[in-house]
Amino acid sequence: MKPFYVRELTVYPVGARRIRLLAVAVLASLVANFEITLATILPLLRADLGMSLQVYGLIAALSVLVGGLSAGIGGVLSDRWGRVTLLVPTLTVTAACNFLLATVDTVGGLFFVRCLMLFIEGAAITITASLVRDFSPRMGRAQAFGFWTWGPVGASFLASAIASVTLPIFDNAWQSQAVIMGGVSLLLCAIIIWQIAEPSAALRAQVLTAESEVAAEEKVDPGKVRELLRHPHLWAHVFGNTGWQILYWTFAIFGQTIMVDAFGMTAAQANGVVALGIVLNAVAVIAVGRLSDRLQLRKPFTLVGTVLTIAALGTFVALIGQGASGAVVTAVYAALFLVLGVAYVPWMANFSEDAEDVEPRLQGAALGIWGMVVRIMIVVLLLVSPQVVAVGGWGAWLLVALAGQVVFLVSMLAFRGRWSTAKAASASA
Repeated sequence: MKPFYVRELTVYPVGARRIRLLAVAVLASLVANFEITLATILPLLRADLGMSLQVYGLIAALSVLVGGLSAGIGGVLSDRWGRVTLLVPTLTVTAACNFLLATVDTVGGLFFVRCLMLFIEGAAITITASLVRDFSPRMGRAQAFGFWTWGPVGASFLASAIASVTLPIFDNAWQSQAVIMGGVSLLLCAIIIWQIAEPSAALRAQVLTAESEVAAEEKVDPGKVRELLRHPHLWAHVFGNTGWQILYWTFAIFGQTIMVDAFGMTAAQANGVVALGIVLNAVAVIAVGRLSDRLQLRKPFTLVGTVLTIAALGTFVALIGQGASGAVVTAVYAALFLVLGVAYVPWMANFSEDAEDVEPRLQGAALGIWGMVVRIMIVVLLLVSPQVVAVGGWGAWLLVALAGQVVFLVSMLAFRGRWSTAKAASASA
């Protein structure tokens, strides 16, 4: 028997209804990321608890590792039990954990609450990605995943905007933000519960190119994860993109710090540069996703975006220690984030489609394995990058990130999919 909040669709939604359900999945992605945002209150929290940056880094690494385990488990269970069955409880419980966060007064208490929140979050993020796939036929999948990536970006902007307005009202008490995030998250969860639905197992098992290709309902076995594990090209996707993610997460975690340490910017200037990069990236993922869908090509965009990323990152590293002006650094950083968007969304559509061709019933498991491996990489990043920076500066660590881009570039040799529209025309004829 399904829980009361689960609405299972036996007919594939089309038109405005499908777009609305996609929007709800994107909103769920935003909520899942917003609930665990700590960057806005981290300086106040550290000062209140007397916590060093090194101690916080260790707490973050261990909690992200817990989230990685959750991502793998949650993906598999969502294929078997359904997306919404797990998503709604994970979102609401994480929202409630923000009220628990407001009561923290020791480092040990913070560690416990963050591990709890990240364990729940890991499953939620995987499930929202699976829902986006479920409601996006291949003709529109890259653009759909482009909107899905707005979840982390929108969560960051929402948390920062709320903090900038309300912190002065509450005398800079970090606990106020935890309570506000919990309240806002619960409100958004209510909207999600009211509107969310998911395709039945039979619909999820279908491979759809366009909205109209929908078959009749039938009972479907959930499939076995080992079907995914025996395909080398899927592992090439997972480990190759994990190398790509080293650069993304380096800037996501340390972007402002790099600007301050390597280029002598103020904190305000650094935040302005990072914000510009995020905006350009958000525009790029939608524009490129739309074009990728129109041409039904993935790999050429990923290849071009990765080559341009390597070139832009090499230029950025070369600027370190050269006394470059703020305008030059801003332009190169903005270009770097722009081309990162060119590479990412077509790859995500490519990975989803390659996994779908192997076993369409196991999209959650495939995305969960990827999410788990990426989170293990983040743990290593949090532990290793400070040591590398202490010895060779940020330039040395960014060269490690550059090597990750090269790994991703090489892994593309194993990806499935077309390189040109000419092949599609030939096959059609």
